[in-house]
Amino acid sequence: MKICYLIGYPVGHSMSALMHNAAFKELGLDFSYEIFSVKSEDLAWFVASRLHEPDFMGANVTMPHKVSIIRHLDEISPEVSRIGAVNTIVNEGGHLKGYNTDGIGAMRTLKEDYGNLDGATVALIGAGGAARAIGYYLSKYVEKVIVLNRTPSTAVDLAKMLSAFPECKANIRALPLQRKNLVKVLGEAHLLINATPLGMIPNVSESPVDCDLLRPGLFVFDSIYNPIKTRLLKEAEEAGAETLSGLKMFVYQGIASFKLWTGLEAPEELMYHVVEKKLEDEKI
Repeated sequence: MKICYLIGYPVGHSMSALMHNAAFKELGLDFSYEIFSVKSEDLAWFVASRLHEPDFMGANVTMPHKVSIIRHLDEISPEVSRIGAVNTIVNEGGHLKGYNTDGIGAMRTLKEDYGNLDGATVALIGAGGAARAIGYYLSKYVEKVIVLNRTPSTAVDLAKMLSAFPECKANIRALPLQRKNLVKVLGEAHLLINATPLGMIPNVSESPVDCDLLRPGLFVFDSIYNPIKTRLLKEAEEAGAETLSGLKMFVYQGIASFKLWTGLEAPEELMYHVVEKKLEDEKI
């Protein structure tokens, strides 16, 4: 049997094993997907001891390891060299290569549900691994990206990094994640994207934005998929904004990972519906 892992801390909320094991079973593959809660201080040991076993095929990487995992890999894809974050590992005959499918998942989702991104002004909350991936792909299409983060220096670093790429078409700037900045930014933004864990299980009472700053005409995309409707999305709906959960992004990045591991097209509808059903059954 071939093994795939999810590596993060914590990972109890994840639906990755449910989704991928259903897909493996559907296609009759002798694969198993397991989740491991790995603390930062144990990451090097885990890579050395578990990711070089002969039955290991690949892994997904989630918070807080998307950046730190890179130094433990043998090679990274061109996208990762740009983004600086990995969410997928493939074992190529003992050679560990890192990829990033988060941005692919996010852009497919936005193009389906938001539509044409040309000329859009985007408020991107967060500057971690997910924000790096989403910001990189967005910067190729939109007119403006304002990165807002609790640690201002991290937002500045991300804005500088994205702006330096020749494929970047957007005007990118950084601001501290503070109410006074959100007031101005959300007044002009077309699209608000939460790329932080604020609102994720178990901290469902959290939101990165005060509810009174949300408004009709704003499109709010939360990269969190569990819960399927975060506090941010609930309050955005109440304010008359359009909303989009992270469920599609989660499934689409998983589909891309699945193909990297197996070389096969994933059963997309099955993967989406098994996760959707589970989330609906556990709805908060």
